[in-house]
Amino acid sequence: MAGGIVITGAGIVSAIGVGKDETLRSLLARRSGLPGGKVGLSDLQMKTILGIPVEETVARSSLLGILAVKEALQEAGIADTGAAALVSGTTVGGMDITEEHYLEMLEGSHPELFRLHSCGSSTDRIAAYFGGFGSLTTTSTACSSAANSIIFGANLIRSGRFAVVVAGGSECLTRYHTAGFDSLMILDKEPCRPFDASRAGLNLGEGAGFIVLESAAHASSRGVKALGWLNGWGNACDAFHQTASSPDGEGAFLAMTKALGMAGLRPEDIDYINAHGTGTVNNDESESKAMTRLFGGCVPPVSSTKSFTGHTTSASGGIETVICLLAMEYGFIPANLGWKEPSEGCIKPEAESRSKVFLQHVLCNSFAFGGNDSSLLISNARDYE
Repeated sequence: MAGGIVITGAGIVSAIGVGKDETLRSLLARRSGLPGGKVGLSDLQMKTILGIPVEETVARSSLLGILAVKEALQEAGIADTGAAALVSGTTVGGMDITEEHYLEMLEGSHPELFRLHSCGSSTDRIAAYFGGFGSLTTTSTACSSAANSIIFGANLIRSGRFAVVVAGGSECLTRYHTAGFDSLMILDKEPCRPFDASRAGLNLGEGAGFIVLESAAHASSRGVKALGWLNGWGNACDAFHQTASSPDGEGAFLAMTKALGMAGLRPEDIDYINAHGTGTVNNDESESKAMTRLFGGCVPPVSSTKSFTGHTTSASGGIETVICLLAMEYGFIPANLGWKEPSEGCIKPEAESRSKVFLQHVLCNSFAFGGNDSSLLISNARDYE
């Protein structure tokens, strides 16, 4: 490993499992966590697992994040985080605590809980659990937050400011969160069916996904194994609409094109795309047009793993990056659950999972409100050793 940025650790928590092992089993067994999308651990259970005092008030987003960061650090073999940076994406932050104590807070009780509401406080609590980091940054760009955290972390390494960055995102389900999406009339009460003709909206989910990024030189000096390479990334904002994706998929096209250009790769080099694929009529058509424009008549295998986890909003880019790493390591393409009928204007995804495939280069897409679209290009470590 000479130059570039490698991924040396990964951690994941979602409705289909706590940790990489359980997540992998669910993906291979086509076991979905929908339509509920909730992680199968209570706050009390997570505190017990993590050794956090039961009486301490901790946002659920922070607890989920700590679990994922802990797994990522352990895999990377990093015990001291003081020289590393932490970049965490979230939009909900401590909203669950505010909801629980809102009426009391209105009456002047628990003023200390106000500080737990912000997105930054969630990152602070994650960092505090590990004894602190050399730098803390919180990104909040809605559904591309975790992907943009990873991009920001990669740029910290490229700049030479840090040799190690932990990046990703964490998000919990809240009533306000759910009501907001419901007001847009894009929630499906049945399990979502990305790219299917009958698709009727998305399912919300919760969870966290974080990866450890390192300069290749630093990882080599530690003698650690690379899980993959972060070879390229792109972020673009087409600013078409506050909540809708542009009809022509301009932002998505630009993000993927930038990622390919940075990596010095051609469209035909991509072996798999983990699509943003929310299951809404608008998003799936827009993303399909972007992929067709970029890849022409040779769109690589595509699937949306939100059909397993639900749309974990700000955490989705982190969770789906870890899923891509699992797919590369174990040689499979995750299924696009629920797909049955082609939809005019949409690509045809991988309805059934594929096994015994070698994935050399994959794209992981995360698109957000306001047209803030990001794409990550991850390459198999075996191709570069």
